[in-house]
Amino acid sequence: MVSFDAREPGTPSAVWAADPRLAPGALAEVDPRGHGPVVVLAAHPDDETLGAGALIASAAAAGVPVTVVVVTDGAASHPDSSTVDRAALRDLRLEEARAAVAELGPAVELVALDVPDGALREHRDEVRTRVAELVRDRRPGLLLAPWRGDGHRDHRVLGEIAAAVVAELVAEPETEPAAEGGSPWPAAPRLLGYPIWMWHWADPQHRDVPWTDLVHARADEEARVAKQRALARYASQLRPLSAAPGDEAVLRPDFVEHFARDEVLVVESMTSAAHDPVDPARFDDAHARRDDPWGVTTRWYERRKRSLVLASLPDERYGAVLEIGCSIGVVTAELADRADRVLALDVSPVAVERARARLADREHVRVEQADASEGLPEGRWDLVVIGEVGYYLEPAVLATLLSSVAAALTPGGSVVACHWRHDEGDFAQSGDAVHAALAAEAERSGLTRVVQHLEKDFLLDVVSRDGRSIAERTGLR
Repeated sequence: MVSFDAREPGTPSAVWAADPRLAPGALAEVDPRGHGPVVVLAAHPDDETLGAGALIASAAAAGVPVTVVVVTDGAASHPDSSTVDRAALRDLRLEEARAAVAELGPAVELVALDVPDGALREHRDEVRTRVAELVRDRRPGLLLAPWRGDGHRDHRVLGEIAAAVVAELVAEPETEPAAEGGSPWPAAPRLLGYPIWMWHWADPQHRDVPWTDLVHARADEEARVAKQRALARYASQLRPLSAAPGDEAVLRPDFVEHFARDEVLVVESMTSAAHDPVDPARFDDAHARRDDPWGVTTRWYERRKRSLVLASLPDERYGAVLEIGCSIGVVTAELADRADRVLALDVSPVAVERARARLADREHVRVEQADASEGLPEGRWDLVVIGEVGYYLEPAVLATLLSSVAAALTPGGSVVACHWRHDEGDFAQSGDAVHAALAAEAERSGLTRVVQHLEKDFLLDVVSRDGRSIAERTGLR
């Protein structure tokens, strides 16, 4: 997983600054003064300043109307501190945002949507409606939002919302004039994404850096100085909240250094699915860096969880088994001991290569690169294993997959699912939501839950077309 903790070291700013592709004049430029009003969407207070502060200051100094929309209240910025009063922190972060925006330009408008920090995904529809209304009212020529590829879930979701709003405007046949007798407003604003976390978890050679879509935001020295003054207003992020042992600043100085450079934006596409398909590249990167990226062979947590999953299977032996998301094939090897035939799938070519090497002596096991959310392989299955993959899929995509899985079960077939219950930046939904969707599909398809194991860290469910207990299956009752 990529890191979204600015208290941890990341790629130094000097590494990025040394790349000639970011040198002055190397990228195309966007001038905020030439597009009409500007609207900047921020997932959290300070995102707007870190990612687009100089652009905002440049536009405001030129008399361009600028609206900054801060979507969440920022009250989850200190999750590990026992000294934090969440209500007080929410008020403080809003106060800081007001002061920071005033530094960028006294006429810059601040709109706070006050969505609970960390719940942007759950409030997606509400936020989309409010953003769409605001964009229609302000009619910007430029719309800035967090870059959708930034990795952080809140940034991705807000970027997707911005793209969806722009796509709606593009599809509308006509626009109204700006004023009676004036020129018509553009059909839709130009959509730009501002990276924040990319500078931390990536480096110039990382395959996810969108070099072909990067542009410089034109700003003069006065605007850059205004940005630094604005950033200094976020004292809650730059300094510890208290002198209590263990309290530390949310943003390390070397993280903040990234935002002293000229701003770089991403030209975003005008269209957006709710969520991009699962990208094999991000899993390739994880597997390329380490042979066992999630420690499934070494961590007691993983070894214990795997034992629980295998012990929860209601039958001792199976005919045909389908494993969705096999990674390096550790679970696959144990399934192979209890099955006549196993087909293991993963989206990552690197993971598939590792799994094939691990299972080379198992002639009844086949490992293939495939995205099961795009369609299941032909066949009927006595057991389908879905482990730690469901939360990468948007709810509608997951629902379709689960429906296909249920339809592909043999008359006594079972599905086992196990998922981490904590949040990660690149999850499309929570592990609990995945298992709620499985329960809903089980009810629709006539499957019975025969096993459930719930812990603080993970959730394990087995649903089956054979509703008998293990004792009943084995003749004990």
